[in-house]
Amino acid sequence: MRYLLRILATLGPVGYFPVAPATAASAVTALIGWVLPVPPLAVALGLLAVGTAAVAWVCHHAEKDLGHDAHPIVLDEMVGQSIALLGAPREWWAFVAAFALFRLFDIWKPLGAREAQSLRGGVGVVADDVIAGLAACGVFHVGWWGGRALGWLG
Repeated sequence: MRYLLRILATLGPVGYFPVAPATAASAVTALIGWVLPVPPLAVALGLLAVGTAAVAWVCHHAEKDLGHDAHPIVLDEMVGQSIALLGAPREWWAFVAAFALFRLFDIWKPLGAREAQSLRGGVGVVADDVIAGLAACGVFHVGWWGGRALGWLG
């Protein structure tokens, strides 16, 4: 069971990517999001809520072998990147922007994300990514709204 949880928490080989495994996990998530059908918002929010709790549980148990928020644990990036993509149009530029914004906020850790990361167990592993995902989603949508208002975006 511990082996399976470790495989899930590291997204198999993705967590062991030699350079920037968290960025690799975010890219994998964006690519998966590109090919999956878009569910209604209520369904997406429900899946995110249940998924976030499940990811926190998996990461909590994976930490026992890998250490607190160890670099190979990248399942939490899936949660944050998925939040960043909420409501984004299925356009290449939108997915690139949501990806870049999430990576920026995940590295910068504003709005209490750095402090949230110090929470115990899987909650601490996932909380900073949820905050980064919410920040990225908000900035994306404000930018998208502004771009449409100025006639730059359709």
